[in-house]
Amino acid sequence: MFAAGRVGRAVDGALAVCVVLATVGPLVLPDPKPWWIIGLGLLASVPVWWRRRAPMVVAVVVGAAMSVMVTWEKPFLPFGPLLAVYTIADLSPTWKRLAAIPAIVVAVGTSLVLPGENDETFRLMGTAFVATYALGTSARASRSRAAELAERARRREQEHIAAVAEERTRIARDMHDIVTHSVGLMVVQAEAGPVVVRSDPDKAEAVFDAIAGTGRSALTELRGALAALRTPGEDGGQAWGRAADSLFQPRLANLPALLEHSGLDVVSTTAGTPRPVAESVEAAVYRVVQEALTNVRKHAGTRAVRLTLTWGESLTVEIADDGRGPGEGGGYGLAGMRERAAACGGTLRAGAGLNGGFVVNAEFPLE
Repeated sequence: MFAAGRVGRAVDGALAVCVVLATVGPLVLPDPKPWWIIGLGLLASVPVWWRRRAPMVVAVVVGAAMSVMVTWEKPFLPFGPLLAVYTIADLSPTWKRLAAIPAIVVAVGTSLVLPGENDETFRLMGTAFVATYALGTSARASRSRAAELAERARRREQEHIAAVAEERTRIARDMHDIVTHSVGLMVVQAEAGPVVVRSDPDKAEAVFDAIAGTGRSALTELRGALAALRTPGEDGGQAWGRAADSLFQPRLANLPALLEHSGLDVVSTTAGTPRPVAESVEAAVYRVVQEALTNVRKHAGTRAVRLTLTWGESLTVEIADDGRGPGEGGGYGLAGMRERAAACGGTLRAGAGLNGGFVVNAEFPLE
């Protein structure tokens, strides 16, 4: 910023010097003009150094000095007034630019009429001032366009950062849900394994098969979640993405399989008419049910669970158990469920049920 400011001041200084030399030089060389004409030349050129601070004032001063000077001495071009007009078109607010146009026309016309200039001079001066004003307007538009593009780039960068943060949060929630659900279920099954081995060896084989199946399902879900972290341009990235798409995904259609493998006695009911919903809502409903079942298995001390899906203007999901009710917990499960619901514009409430136990109720708006 400071470097750009120094460059701008250097350019302004160089322009001011050039205008002074182009205006005063012919008044001094080869034959010096009277001192008062040289003074008018200085007054018509030196003030352009302050043109950025006070464009209108500088335009009035250099324009008046030039209008008086041309009565006796005619420069090749009125460089000071031209630069002042350029500055007004480039830097002044809209209302000042519009107000300056008739003033410029009157001032230029007066400076041409009083000395009795010919038509060719009228055309030359008119073209010069119109072109100068147009250049200033063009510079202003270019600067505005550059600022707009920079603002767009800044907003895109902020949106990208927000999207990355949101995606990281989503992946963290997915990882939490997958690990806590699958590992919790495997722990329950593994704890029951030694008992079943001694009492019913045939049933033990089924328990160990269930543990293996749960582990494979967890690996599949983890692979799908981690696929989002893989760079698409890496070798094999596209193939992995296609594989992840074909693998198990958190969808409403997969809720029956989730309930079947939860290790709980879940009674599921549906009210209203199901209809297609956004994938984000499907994933959120699935993960909320998954986390709620995991919490029942870990904390409720019961196997009986009721799952109710109510379709209406919104989709309401309720998971209720008849266990020991709310307990002390410091995990991220409930917070993650609330975040999932909020990300879809929904709400989630969790607490003790009217008849005991624990109830999770989530509501998702449907478009």
